[in-house]
Amino acid sequence: MRKALLTAAAAAFLLTSGAAFAAEKQPADKEKHNDEQTYRLLNLFGDVFEQVRANYVDEVGDEQLIEAAITGMLSSLDPHSSYMNAKSYKDMQVQTRGNFGGLGIEVSMENGVVKVVSPIDDTPASRAGLQPGDLITHLDGKQVQGLTLNDAVEMMRGKVGTDIKLTVLRQGKEPFDVSVTRAVIPLRTVRSRIEGNDIAYLRISSFSQPTADGIKTEMTKMLSQMGDKYKGVILDLRNNPGGLLDQAVAVSDEFLEQGEIVSTRSRAKEDQQRFNARPGDLAKGKPMIVLINGGSASASEIVAGALQDHKRAIVLGTTSFGKGSVQTIRPLGQYGAMRLTTALYYTPSGRSIQKTGIEPDIFVEQGRFETLAQPGAVRRRESDLKGAIDRPTSLGEQPIDPNAAKPSGGEKDPAAPADHVGDGPAAQPEQDYQLQRALDILRGVAMFNGQKKG
Repeated sequence: MRKALLTAAAAAFLLTSGAAFAAEKQPADKEKHNDEQTYRLLNLFGDVFEQVRANYVDEVGDEQLIEAAITGMLSSLDPHSSYMNAKSYKDMQVQTRGNFGGLGIEVSMENGVVKVVSPIDDTPASRAGLQPGDLITHLDGKQVQGLTLNDAVEMMRGKVGTDIKLTVLRQGKEPFDVSVTRAVIPLRTVRSRIEGNDIAYLRISSFSQPTADGIKTEMTKMLSQMGDKYKGVILDLRNNPGGLLDQAVAVSDEFLEQGEIVSTRSRAKEDQQRFNARPGDLAKGKPMIVLINGGSASASEIVAGALQDHKRAIVLGTTSFGKGSVQTIRPLGQYGAMRLTTALYYTPSGRSIQKTGIEPDIFVEQGRFETLAQPGAVRRRESDLKGAIDRPTSLGEQPIDPNAAKPSGGEKDPAAPADHVGDGPAAQPEQDYQLQRALDILRGVAMFNGQKKG
C-alpha cells in the first residue's frame, strides 16, 4: 500500500511538473513518452525506494532518499545541472548578491573529485596558492570520491576563522596538503589601476550584481586621472569563472556602440533570446585588449567573444574554459531549487562557446622573464670605447652622465612598477608576461593610430 501511494505521488509530481514546464511555452515533443512505460519506470523507482527504506543497513529518512534521487537525476544530465536544498539555494542567492562565506574558490566535479576552476582574487584560497586545474582529493582527510559537488562545497564552508585541510593533486607534483582558513568573502569583483600613466587596467574576478557598476566607477576614476595621456584599456578576465548573464551583457555593452552581444538558443525556438548593445562606449573608442586563459569561463567568454567578434578588442592569452551552457534556477518552494541547463550561448558571429571556448587572437602563454646574458658577462657599449664622442642630445643641453641619478617627475621608466589605483591581481605587473605583452601591443596600436591621424 505504501509503495502504491509513493508511486502514485511520484507520478503525480512528475506529470504535474511536466505540465508546468510545458505551460512555460515548451512545444509538444514530436515523440511523446509512452504513459504506460513512464508508470512502469515510476513503479521501479517505488520498488527501489522501498527496498532501501526497509533493508539498508542503517535507517535512512525519506527526505534524504528523495533528495539523493533528485540529485542523481540532475547531475547525470551534465556537469552543471544540480539540485540545491533550501540551505544551498539560500547560499547561492547570497553569493550572487556580492557576499558569501567560505574559502573563495570556484569548483566543479571531475572524475569524482573536486576540480578548481578558479580561486577568487584576495580570498583564503587565492592566498593559499590554489591554482586553476588543481584537483582536491580529500577534505580534512576525508576522501572526496563518492561525495556530490554540493556535499563537498558544504564541507568546505563553515564557521569563519576555522581551518580546513585540503589534499591537492597538481599536475607534475606529488599530492600535498594545504590548510585554508575560512572567511567571510566580500565579493569585490572589479579592481583597477593605471599602467604607466596611460593605460587603464581593469580586472574582473567574477560577474555578480556589483560588477557593471564597479566597471563604470573604476573606469571613470582612471579616465579623470589620466586625462590626455590615456591610450587604451586592458580588460583582464583571466581565471574568471563567470557568474550572472545580465552582468556579462552589461559589461560588454559598456564597450560596444551597437550590435548583438550574445544569443541563447534553447530547445524551444520561441525561448531563444538575443541581447543587443546600446550606444555609448565607456572606453571612448580607444584600443582594447582582453586577457583570457583556461580559467576564463561562462560570462567571461561571453564578454571576450562579443568584443572579439565586433573587432572592438584584441583577445590575448590562451584558449578559455569552454562553458557555453545556460543554467536556469527553478525554485521548488520550501525544498530549495534546481539548476537546470536550458540553453547554449552563441557569440555575435554564431559561434558556440560550449567545449571549444574562445580562441585568442594572439596566443601568449604565461611565462617568466629571464636575462639571456651569462652571469658575469660584460656587454660593451659605445660609451665604453676609448675616445667616444661626448655629444649633447640637443643644443644647449649638457652631456648625459649615465651614472647620474634620474630626475624626479616626468614620465616613468616603462620597466618601473606602475602606479596603483586599487588592488591588482596576485602577480606583480612587471612579472606578468601576458600583461606586459598586452601593454606593448596596446601602446604600439595607439602609436600607429596617432601616426595615421598625423
